[in-house]
Amino acid sequence: MTNEEYIRLHLRDDVRALALQRMEAGVDAKWCLQQIEGWQKAVDKLPRWAQTDGLWYPPSLSMEQCSGERTARYKADVVAELLPESGRTVFADLTGGYGIDFSYVAPLFRTSYYVERNDALCRIAEHNLPALGLPGARVVCADSIDFLNAGAASYDLIYIDPARRDTAGRKTVAIEDCSPDVCILQERLLGLSRYVIIKLSPMLDITAALARLRCVRAVHAVCVRGECKELLLVQQAGYEGMPVYHAVNMTADDDLMIYTCTREEMQASRPILPGESGLDAIGRYLYEPHAGILKAGLQDTLCRRCGVSKLHPMSNLFTSASPVDGFPGRGFEVLGYCGFGKKELRAMLDGINCANLTVRNFPSTVAELRKKLHLREGGDVYLFATMLEDGSHVLVRCRKYL
Repeated sequence: MTNEEYIRLHLRDDVRALALQRMEAGVDAKWCLQQIEGWQKAVDKLPRWAQTDGLWYPPSLSMEQCSGERTARYKADVVAELLPESGRTVFADLTGGYGIDFSYVAPLFRTSYYVERNDALCRIAEHNLPALGLPGARVVCADSIDFLNAGAASYDLIYIDPARRDTAGRKTVAIEDCSPDVCILQERLLGLSRYVIIKLSPMLDITAALARLRCVRAVHAVCVRGECKELLLVQQAGYEGMPVYHAVNMTADDDLMIYTCTREEMQASRPILPGESGLDAIGRYLYEPHAGILKAGLQDTLCRRCGVSKLHPMSNLFTSASPVDGFPGRGFEVLGYCGFGKKELRAMLDGINCANLTVRNFPSTVAELRKKLHLREGGDVYLFATMLEDGSHVLVRCRKYL
């Protein structure tokens, strides 16, 4: 039996169970299990790749670290907006990895360089890129700095995703702890390219990043299904203005929700609090911004833009008397609310055995509060535990409408 026959036969089988079985003669067990595991992860993360016959998949760590297909498509959209078609001549991805981002951005350019220092990943890229419609892509096995020293004289776009793990394999967040350190490298990059896109940890503080990096034209906080996955900074050679923020959320239905705001508007915004005090501050509708809004620090701009008020300066929950169409996040109709006295809690939760529970600016965790309230997870009831402006704690019962 060949490797290809074994992979096709067991493509949907449990990899751990396969690893315990005796392999047929002629089968490379390690390679085949790596391919089966990779394909199974790609079905959700990289559906177009999973549907392409003959692709090779890397070890598990590279599959975990690579971009998803959705975020790769978004990067291509960003590049298409930055550069007119006539200005897309030379592109270099200095940290090619498994090649997801490269495979979506490279088709926009006449000449594209995939640069990667890991020889095994380069061999995979040489095999995969032609199958993905990129036979002319240039695969270069080299360190990014060595490539810059020996590569083309200039580029229209350089993309770099610094490795966010130290020599011991531990995850890192700070720019200076990643490899290469783009703070040190940025002068070289901006001297060679019109634009530089840097992918950074979603845990990184944006203000701290902007203090270290110059010529930043745009910041993109990219979320998938409410979870912040990537932080992208776009540098433009010679740019001296303030960056524009883009808070992006890709929903389960593949819809794209983008909230754009200037740095000036963000800095000028202040939270607008309800005119009423206590429980009277809660309107008929409650809103929770998506994670990209919070990551980019744009939540206070929602008050004037959307006509909502904030329950507490630190709660990041908003309310209004009438529904707000197009709010960048989740919207709920308020069905009731109460304090945390035993009788009022019992009355509001009567007949409710399970609920979707969220805590914002509240002294207990979700797990602790769920245990206290004897509630299982799930159902169509949504509960928010939070603090009001006067310092009192409240539990708000809702149903989702947005």
